[in-house]
Amino acid sequence: MNHSTATVIATYSRRMQLRLENGEQVDARIKGKRLKPVCGDRVSAEPIDNESDWLITAIADRDNELKRPNSRGQVEVLAANLDYLVVVAAAEPKADWFIVDRYLCAAELMGIAAAVVYNKIDLEADASSAAGELANYAQIGYDVVRCTAKEGRGIGDIGRLLRDRCAIIVGQSGVGKSSIINHLIGDAMLRTSAISGKTREGRHTTVNSVMIPLPDGGYVIDSPGVRDYAPALESSNIAAQGFREITEAAQHCRFANCRHLREPGCAVKNGVENATITARRYESYKRIINLTEQLTDGRYP
Repeated sequence: MNHSTATVIATYSRRMQLRLENGEQVDARIKGKRLKPVCGDRVSAEPIDNESDWLITAIADRDNELKRPNSRGQVEVLAANLDYLVVVAAAEPKADWFIVDRYLCAAELMGIAAAVVYNKIDLEADASSAAGELANYAQIGYDVVRCTAKEGRGIGDIGRLLRDRCAIIVGQSGVGKSSIINHLIGDAMLRTSAISGKTREGRHTTVNSVMIPLPDGGYVIDSPGVRDYAPALESSNIAAQGFREITEAAQHCRFANCRHLREPGCAVKNGVENATITARRYESYKRIINLTEQLTDGRYP
């Protein structure tokens, strides 16, 4: 049997699309029920006799995983082997900065770089709130881009950040992720959907994850939009590692095992009082701790 190493470039439930080492793209099925490949996975595969499909027989060790807990309290892997994460927020639907923080927390724990993209700047009526949040992300050290996919402004800046990387674009439904990718690849091959006029929430437009090659090199994974997201943490004790400014301040806490909640001599709480750490980011940190503890106790919110 002709075994080959391949990369998963699209997922359709139990069916996949692979890119072989020679660049050929083939459809594939999964051997057995235990294997759960995701976009970005490196897999072993072999052609099926007298069929056009290939069979995925094994998944190689992953460099990292973008994970979240699902509604049953289990960990769901969304993508693997990434080196960059782009979280998109927008003027409409209204940006949920706590969701942005949760994605950035996941990127930190994966050990990859990340960017915050603020789309639909042509629609924004009150820019003060978003400007403050974006300035803080930039100060922390994240790449920040303001853009409008409708007019194409700022898309080139995103393209330069993604060059030669394997990235994923994530964010709330309706923020314009697919529209941004359409501009990046120069072809409106991805379906986009207008914001629901009744709820002002985004409709889900990306049914399956797909890895798309970029004209200037690299790949971007387009993933389904969400109305909420939480990183899957093994313990609430590691939540601080997902916040750069908290990790930095924690080096000066009185106690090495400080959780930055009620302990005396906490440099993180002092940072919040002195405004070197924003109160909203600190609240985001506490929410992740609470959510992780609920999940650990089997109480999915």
